[in-house]
Amino acid sequence: MKIDHISLKYETGLPLKILDQTRIPHHEDWVECLTLDEMVDAIKKLKVRGAPLIGLSANFYLASIADKGLGIDYLMKASKALEESRPTAVNLIHYMRKFRELLSKMESQSWVENWAFEQWEADRLASEKMGTLGATLVKPGANLLTHCNTGGLAAAGNGTAFSVLKKSHDLFGDISVYVDETRPLLQGGRLTTWELKKQGVPFKLITDNMAASLMSMGKVDAVFVGADRIAANGDAANKIGTYGLAVLCKYHNIPFYIVAPEKTIDPELESGSGIPIEQRNRDEVRGWNENLWAPDCETYNPAFDVTPANLITAWVTEKGIMRDENIKQGVFKNLKI
Repeated sequence: MKIDHISLKYETGLPLKILDQTRIPHHEDWVECLTLDEMVDAIKKLKVRGAPLIGLSANFYLASIADKGLGIDYLMKASKALEESRPTAVNLIHYMRKFRELLSKMESQSWVENWAFEQWEADRLASEKMGTLGATLVKPGANLLTHCNTGGLAAAGNGTAFSVLKKSHDLFGDISVYVDETRPLLQGGRLTTWELKKQGVPFKLITDNMAASLMSMGKVDAVFVGADRIAANGDAANKIGTYGLAVLCKYHNIPFYIVAPEKTIDPELESGSGIPIEQRNRDEVRGWNENLWAPDCETYNPAFDVTPANLITAWVTEKGIMRDENIKQGVFKNLKI
């Protein structure tokens, strides 16, 4: 059994390999995750990132060690360590809890690899469906804006919001995309631009603080973003800066869409106020490596913010396009993950 994806490589009997996303766009370095510490480190340091891909990578790491005779206790410990590696993205939590539930019922670990492949294929199909559904919200010649990275570097297939951009381009051929650079780690500037170039989708890179100006001039027709956790009431946590875009869209009467698989929904969480927001190292704001543009100082560096449901035009999942009336009817609250 084998997967050869833009961001992940797995083959039966071999270590999991991930594309080190901290090195993109100028370097494409593949990293082997041989130990639990290496896998946790890869997640924490964003070598592998994106809510769906973090969970899927963790699944394949567990598959790579399941047949090594390490025992149920070690696999339980490993899944808990992986679950705790990043607190906001719920996909990882769903996968690890399901893994432990299955592990407690099985006498052997021979099922783990098949299970990991099943989850991968489900996410890939979800990507296709979200792309097709989301493209129905796009008109020919549209100028779309996106934030952070939501493509194959963040999920199986063509990802979430990125899948909508790609499908729309395939259908119409004349759409264009504005890409927020996405400070402080530039996931838009480094990663989304890299993927759009590979896919042949026209785009322009902008700094985050240029979006309002573009909207005021009527140059943005819709905004599509992903999510790392969606509460039962529709509130959505996504990369820091997403909330600001939603506010701008509301003011300028521009549709604002969340695109995410059902695994990103947390039906037990009543609202976004309960979503844990990861706080990251201050040096991400001060600068990178040798390029420090700020003096030694304190910073505020949340990785995510929460967009209230009343600012979201619709939620695109693999099961359909959900609107406010669907959310109020409990479509997320009653979801079984």
